[in-house]
Amino acid sequence: MTKLIIQIPCLNEADTIGDTISKLPSKIDGIDAIEILIIDDGSTDDTVEKARAAGINHIVRHRRNRGLAAAFQSGVSKALSEGADVIVNTDADGQYEGADIDLLVRPIINGTADIAVGDRGVSDNVHFGVFKRQLQRLGSLLVKSLSKAEINDAVSGFRAFSRDAAKRLTITTEFSYTTDMLIQAGRKRMAIASVPVRTHETKRPSRLFKSIPRFIVNQMITIGRAYTTYNPLRVFVTTGLFLSLVGILPITRFLWFYLQGDGNGHLQSLVIGSAIMIVGALFCMLGVLADLTAANRKMIETTLLEVRDLRDQISQKEESELLELNSREGENTL
Repeated sequence: MTKLIIQIPCLNEADTIGDTISKLPSKIDGIDAIEILIIDDGSTDDTVEKARAAGINHIVRHRRNRGLAAAFQSGVSKALSEGADVIVNTDADGQYEGADIDLLVRPIINGTADIAVGDRGVSDNVHFGVFKRQLQRLGSLLVKSLSKAEINDAVSGFRAFSRDAAKRLTITTEFSYTTDMLIQAGRKRMAIASVPVRTHETKRPSRLFKSIPRFIVNQMITIGRAYTTYNPLRVFVTTGLFLSLVGILPITRFLWFYLQGDGNGHLQSLVIGSAIMIVGALFCMLGVLADLTAANRKMIETTLLEVRDLRDQISQKEESELLELNSREGENTL
């Protein structure tokens, strides 16, 4: 039996959550059961009540707002505990076409991808302004380069992933999971598919950011942090070598004047150059230490995956024993 759980992070979405849920598919070929999970990230309106009235199956509640990344991770953990084989994440504001979940999960069901990302066609999407189109395209190109994965819409929140992929991913950022997740998945050699999907215009402003400059800064910090986490040696050693090359310039300047017999008046170049080269050497040493830490992190992730697999085996065994016990009780009753 293949179970799909559709998770929807929510923050004060009472006006749209009911309509969003009503447009989700109830049947998909290759899926035996479809359940809906909402993550209430500290809503102060009646989002939960509206969601319950719409017929959801599961709720995760945060007592206060913890951010989209934390809401996403809470949803994934809950979906895994409920036995989801495929997980779909969508927005509560109705931006994405619910019927396209069928298209989104197809690569997962067919076994051709671990993760499928909804491609909104950013370059010609009529619901996006010109500046937003260019910004999204540049961001997607950057993430594509860093993750080594073919991704057309890196910040799309409409995505599906298999149970195995969900167990192997752990979101560490506090801003947005989208780019962090893709860089992780790309560096872990997961198969990622881009699936063209339809979108609708949303009337309310984004709750993820208050201004475009702030969004850009936060995304760059998230991307840089995620890339450094999985490529520390490259980042630190490259920076260290660059600083060392910069340090050579003032030292070369000092040597030139020294050979001309005028070295005493240019000692500051020697001091500055030496200081910069020392900093470069320190960055290289930090790169080695960070790489050792990254190796330790990989072992921790492997252990975490094994713990999750063991938990699944125990749950399956308990479920089997419960079914067997119920069957025996039924026979005794007869």
